Amino acid sequence: MTMHPPATVLVVEDEAFLLFAIADELREAGFDVLEATNADQAIRFLEARQDIAILFTDIDMPGSMDGLRLSAAVRDRWPPIKIIITSGKRQPTQDAMPSGGVFLPKPYAPVTVAATIHGLLAWRTPAVKDR
Repeated sequence: MTMHPPATVLVVEDEAFLLFAIADELREAGFDVLEATNADQAIRFLEARQDIAILFTDIDMPGSMDGLRLSAAVRDRWPPIKIIITSGKRQPTQDAMPSGGVFLPKPYAPVTVAATIHGLLAWRTPAVKDR
């Protein structure tokens, strides 16, 4: 059996408790996790790292863009990255969602987030590092 390195998940959440909680749960599920509190910090991670496979972002957060605009930027600049969007306040319309993006409403169960990530990664192509 071939061993694959753990997938890297970039979690973007401005509520500290939620950020730490889901980041810890995803680490326990075997993922490498990067934590960002806003879209600007997330973009810096994306520009610096070639190993990010999943973006898990809240919609409502402070800074230069919300999670929907962040996900659109990621879809345009880093198309291989899979995107999961979450919110407890609103559900985006299908038109607002990035192509291939998944919406998970808050409150979410960490096991649901991990299962969604595994599902998205099952469709991942080996060329993720070639972006």
